[in-house]
Amino acid sequence: MLIFSPQVFTMLLTQLPQDADQALLIGRLWVPDLGPFVVAVTPEDVLDLSDLATTSSALLEIPDAAAQVRACLSSGQAQRLTSTAQALANSDETQRKADQPWFMAPCDLQAVKAAGVTFVASMLERVIEEQARGDASRAEAVRAAVVAVIGDNLRSVVPGSPASAKLKEVLLAQGMWSQYLEVGIGPDAEIFTKAQPMSAVGPGALVGIHPGSQWNNPEPEIVLAVNSSGQVVGATLGNDVNLRDFEGRSALLLGKAKDNNASCAIGPFIRLFDEHFGIDDVRQCELSLQVQGPEGFVMQGSSALSQISRDPLDLAGQAMGKYHQYPDGMVLFLGTMFAPTQDRHGPGQGFTHVVGDVVDISTPRLGNLVNQVTASDLAPAWTYGVNALMKDLIKRTQLA
Repeated sequence: MLIFSPQVFTMLLTQLPQDADQALLIGRLWVPDLGPFVVAVTPEDVLDLSDLATTSSALLEIPDAAAQVRACLSSGQAQRLTSTAQALANSDETQRKADQPWFMAPCDLQAVKAAGVTFVASMLERVIEEQARGDASRAEAVRAAVVAVIGDNLRSVVPGSPASAKLKEVLLAQGMWSQYLEVGIGPDAEIFTKAQPMSAVGPGALVGIHPGSQWNNPEPEIVLAVNSSGQVVGATLGNDVNLRDFEGRSALLLGKAKDNNASCAIGPFIRLFDEHFGIDDVRQCELSLQVQGPEGFVMQGSSALSQISRDPLDLAGQAMGKYHQYPDGMVLFLGTMFAPTQDRHGPGQGFTHVVGDVVDISTPRLGNLVNQVTASDLAPAWTYGVNALMKDLIKRTQLA
């Protein structure tokens, strides 16, 4: 039974941004019999924003969305739906009461995109996965060999620069060039589809690992909220759940490594950009990760966005523009520098998840995203898609 220290789990779920009193937090709340509502979240209350928009995507399309949300809240138009504490507690999917509201992922119709290999540490680990052919037992030896040839200090190399082109020539001559180095220091970023719109899970939900994977890990990331015009209007947290063995066997298995049932977690809330929080604050975010295992195992790590090799706005521009249009907007994972190497099941085996792990991703200005690990075929199946959303919105219009 998937229950891991409910007291600790609930405590982690109740953590909002440290400056929550001045943060404009946008979420989605599942209301039984009525479906999802776009809401504003304060430390005390969850407030209905239906007068402004019925979807998260539509809300982010509103010009100066932050000002419009503040005006809606100050005018008293936004009806209280529940308390924040109650909704967070009921978001724990292992103990959820189906007749009470809970938080979902804060995005809905947006495309779910991700940038890969945007940090030196994770780039090296991808090269190692490739060289090890997805075999975790070979990773340590391969890691030493790779670092001996290319070093571990590529941070000063600007992607797409003359210096990166020269480095490529050197590595090609030594037989050490990799497709991961190509997107890590070459001119073109790796941008891929992480999940389908409406499929991401939110705070407290179970996250899924493909049952055939023996080497996998969480990827704590900042996620940008981008409207259809390409404007970055907010940010949240994400877990780009990753199967290292699948992708290590072949990069052509990226879809299977990345896109499985419940393998994309986003939340807890989108923080809209305003005078208190903007893209420069995102650039300085320090992400913390903690994994608590049912056997007592604890892993901690961190990821500083300041170490990213491509600016967040550059990544957003490569993901959306004249070659790629997303009329419902997108959410964009920015990648992670965190690549776990801590041995869990024996020397040289590195880290991999087990069922029951509790993953806590946090940064002070965005809060905590907490999820528990299960197998993708044991997590609740994704059944609520766009058609279901449209039916619920029509039903609510008829009831109004």
